[in-house]
Amino acid sequence: MTEHNPVYSSGMLGYFGPQGTFTHQALLSLDIDEETQPFPSVGACLDAVREGTIRAGLVPIENSVEGGVSATLDALSQGEPLQIMAEVLLPVAFGLFVRPGIKLDQVRSIITHPHAAAQVRGWIAENLPEATIIEQGSTAAAAAEVSHPDSPYDGAICAAVAGTLYGLVSVASEIADNPDAVTRFILVSRPFPPAEPCGYDKTSVTVHLNSDHPGGLMEVLQQFSLRGVNLCRIESRPEKDKIGNYYFSIDAEGHIQERRLQEALMGLHRTCREVGFLGSYPRADKVPQSVDLGMSDTDFAEADTWIFTILN
Repeated sequence: MTEHNPVYSSGMLGYFGPQGTFTHQALLSLDIDEETQPFPSVGACLDAVREGTIRAGLVPIENSVEGGVSATLDALSQGEPLQIMAEVLLPVAFGLFVRPGIKLDQVRSIITHPHAAAQVRGWIAENLPEATIIEQGSTAAAAAEVSHPDSPYDGAICAAVAGTLYGLVSVASEIADNPDAVTRFILVSRPFPPAEPCGYDKTSVTVHLNSDHPGGLMEVLQQFSLRGVNLCRIESRPEKDKIGNYYFSIDAEGHIQERRLQEALMGLHRTCREVGFLGSYPRADKVPQSVDLGMSDTDFAEADTWIFTILN
């Protein structure tokens, strides 16, 4: 995972912790042999990347049920530039874990991460209608809290790795309302020259408009549409200066070395206040990108030759 990236003072990898989170589980799925360090928040992890105390950090960015992770989107758009070097897709399997001796019908208070709570509300309503869910911290932190004998919480909704880590026992497994839920994670480092295209690439950018005006979003989308670039994700996030002022976080198919992507991004650079390049990297699902007729690098080169013959 490191061959295309600069060597910093430390080869350590960070992640949104503590141990036992889904982020930790996603990090373990990577083929790495480096020391790892958990951080208490997404912002703290990415700040450590900026400071160079870790080489790269893994953080969640998107969930198939809940959408984008606002803490990650905002942290990427603010401060010194960062760049995505890889992504990981992890199926999310939640379980209800308790201290030994507690039975399912005795659970009245549950703690978990807000995204986890949102994905199990239906199961809780059907199976534990009298239970109260407290949303805070991470799923692993929830397991750690429940493991204390004097904890006010009876159970934690978390991954099996966290429940086992903190000595809890499962009273219910596979409790997510959507069994096909997947969370996407990104491995982020300081800026570096992107790796060569692999044919199933994704490019991430942030786009800040010059002003809030009718058709502003359409103008952004046209830059991609006119070059046949398909978007994988687009979200609006507040600029945090005044109400109603937003920027766009975008994932597009393709690689920055492709002419169609270059022209789309150059068009945005000409017409928008700011465009932030967040990286070109392989898609974790390895779905090949499709290129419309007339939009390949060969098509652009032939068009360049045609114009050259006219001008000369």
